[in-house]
Amino acid sequence: MVLKVLTIIGISVVITGAIALGLILSDRPKGPSGAAGLDFDRITGGVAPLPVATARLRDGSTTLVRHLTGPEGAPLVVLVHGSGWDGGQFDAMAAGLSRVADVLVPDLRGHGAAPDRRGDVDYIGQMEDDLVDLLTLYIRYENQKVVLLGHSSGGGLVIRFANGAYGPMMDRAVLLAPFVQYDAPMTRKNSGGWARPLMRRIVGLSMLNGVGIHALDHLVAMEFNMPQLVLDGPQGHRATTAYSWRLNQGYAPRRDWQADVAALPDFLLIAGAEDEAFVAEGYAPAFSAVTDRGRYEVLPGIGHLDVVNDPQVIARVAGFLADE
Repeated sequence: MVLKVLTIIGISVVITGAIALGLILSDRPKGPSGAAGLDFDRITGGVAPLPVATARLRDGSTTLVRHLTGPEGAPLVVLVHGSGWDGGQFDAMAAGLSRVADVLVPDLRGHGAAPDRRGDVDYIGQMEDDLVDLLTLYIRYENQKVVLLGHSSGGGLVIRFANGAYGPMMDRAVLLAPFVQYDAPMTRKNSGGWARPLMRRIVGLSMLNGVGIHALDHLVAMEFNMPQLVLDGPQGHRATTAYSWRLNQGYAPRRDWQADVAALPDFLLIAGAEDEAFVAEGYAPAFSAVTDRGRYEVLPGIGHLDVVNDPQVIARVAGFLADE
């Protein structure tokens, strides 16, 4: 009887694996299209870049960080960038927030000018581990308040962090037009043309993960429509145009995103009324259904990328950080 059960299980795993491999092989990456999914001019110019330093993480790898010290007794706010770019998108916001906070802006693993392995991580959850390593390095005094601020996918990572093992380290959160899930009520199709998910491949990799197989987690599962002008320009080396399965999974809330949202501490959520990737008015009803800890603002005339450097947004975030 035991042998029969084991045989059935083995056959099921083989069939699942064969179907999964078929799906994965049928949906291959196409590479950068050069189509303009979002207007990156809004975050790639016009602001003096902040100086960068190197921080070492637990696995011995390094990442670039920008660090500004605020007034005595200020909270530490970590700015978590969105998909496809790096911490430099926050140069204007970091300078503005340093009046009321210590500000730390990392290039997330797999991103930036010279990552060890672009668009990939070692395992799902490593980006959360990296944030904890940075907090450990840069918390300036005992019981310093910690605020995680994330934009777009970075906001999704902050939401994920809240419901993970390290969630209690975060005292407050700021979410700027956060990515929630591809089928969440505020998400436009393919994030307004910015993202190209390899859906058959994603389904196949999900099936393999479901039976404990992770050998193909490094495969590309998401591509981005980075504008050709950016790719060919002087900052093109900073662009990340594709993500592995494991990076993409760990850079967003879990499938039960409502549980992740419900775990958030007190938070401020800001989105622009002209957001091309998400429906700004969709956040408040979806989030309020599972938590009463949020404040929500929809600001006119602001799109998805310029929400990170708009003076109105910076002023509102600074007010939230100073409001204890």
